[in-house]
Amino acid sequence: MQHTRGMTGTALPALRKPDAKDGADIWELVRSCQPLDENSMYCNLIQCDHFRDTCVVAELDGETVGWVSGYILPHDPDTLFIWQVAVAEQARGMGLGAVMLQNILARDVCEDVERVQTTITGDNAASWALFRKFAGIKDAELTSQPYFTQALHFRDLHKTENMVTISLKNRMRAAA
Repeated sequence: MQHTRGMTGTALPALRKPDAKDGADIWELVRSCQPLDENSMYCNLIQCDHFRDTCVVAELDGETVGWVSGYILPHDPDTLFIWQVAVAEQARGMGLGAVMLQNILARDVCEDVERVQTTITGDNAASWALFRKFAGIKDAELTSQPYFTQALHFRDLHKTENMVTISLKNRMRAAA
């Protein structure tokens, strides 16, 4: 497990790759983090098993307090798509979300990643703040545009999801 320090210098929860036994705890964490969309517990099990190299779990005193799920796009291996970020109430305000994102990007599996993408609804202030902060940390450009729309894709049952893209220009320059 990797221990790091947050933006305030306080010790952060331990970070590690998930495994299938984490699925139920992650499912409960996501359920407690409104307005996140809940996936099935089976989906979280698959994420922990099949996508463990691009996901991270944060633990504090044996409790799961943070989760980021992501994967490398099959048709675009330069892009890491972040599916979901969840931080338990007791771990908020530490900068944990950005630290978990950086943890994934630092892994060998992400060495060719040039951009991070995610989708965010217009009213999810916490997610917008996290990804803007993360773009600032990376000195990267953040752009967004409607992607899955309320009327066309969700039949008016869910708000429009905006595709957020963070171009990691400095990372590309450093590799050259």
